[in-house]
Amino acid sequence: MGTREASHAGSWYEDDPVELSKQLDDFLGRVPEALDDNGLPIPGARVIIAPHAGYSYSGPCAAWAYKALDLSAAKRVFILGPSHTYYLRGCALTRFGKYETPFGDLLVDKETTEELRRTGQFSDMPPAKDVAEHSLEMHIPYLWKRLEQTFGGDVSKFPPIVPILVGDGSAEKEESFGQLLVPYLKDPENTFIVSSDFCHWGSRFSYRPVYSGGGVHNLDNGGSTATLPVDSKLLEAAAAGADGPPIHEVIRVLDEMAMDAVKTGNHRFFYSTVQGTGNTVCGRHPIGVVLAGLEALANEGLDEGKGKFNFVQYQRSNLVKRTHDFSVSYASAYAVI
Repeated sequence: MGTREASHAGSWYEDDPVELSKQLDDFLGRVPEALDDNGLPIPGARVIIAPHAGYSYSGPCAAWAYKALDLSAAKRVFILGPSHTYYLRGCALTRFGKYETPFGDLLVDKETTEELRRTGQFSDMPPAKDVAEHSLEMHIPYLWKRLEQTFGGDVSKFPPIVPILVGDGSAEKEESFGQLLVPYLKDPENTFIVSSDFCHWGSRFSYRPVYSGGGVHNLDNGGSTATLPVDSKLLEAAAAGADGPPIHEVIRVLDEMAMDAVKTGNHRFFYSTVQGTGNTVCGRHPIGVVLAGLEALANEGLDEGKGKFNFVQYQRSNLVKRTHDFSVSYASAYAVI
């Protein structure tokens, strides 16, 4: 269908390629040269979780995942993100043949996209919604930069992308899509980018959990006083002083619970943790699909420590102290497979 325009360039990130390159180099340059006793990129780190807000907010956090990402053997890159522009059940594929960036266009892997389409399990993204969606687009310039670093600027070696929008779905539905991805996860020539921010705190998100009366309660749950199932040990560690922890520490505890659930590699545990706390992790379904795929792959047999996510960075847009404030959390992780 032609080229999907970079609709958020010039607003969510720089549209000038020189300035954008400088910005991404700066973000990547702030990340250490080694993580978890490995030089970067980490060999075999073919799956990452990274945020998708405007670069001035989440760009520095995303750099940690992208610097860990091993693209050396990549022949295609799957990008899975949540739908912000329309209600979607299940997963949807792009109809575009290219995705534009200020640096140049990345090709869509038409063969793999059609292979997935033939399963009958995927719908198509409406083109206007595809263009309006930011969860996929925000990763394209970062990916280009890392491909440039990996392949020395030889665009002919850049792998095509497989954009997948992941909508609402049950745990069983996530597992069925995860199972579809197992053959691709198994292939060492495939790389996966999972797009997700973490806790969205504030009245505009109808989610304002606060600490009171020895527990955590959401101020925006219709007046209910039900206590959220927050890890008591984490909460006790955060509770400094008689008034308990400040709001931003409650947010951190909720995010740590979600991240710890991801790290277990247990898809159902992650699903139930997010459902139970109500944490507004916008990419919970893309994370769930990939986590379910990795769990299924692990059940087929993986070396110890492989297929599990390691979180390497966590940031918040604002350290919330008052109930009328707003905050979005960002996290970066990688998995070696």
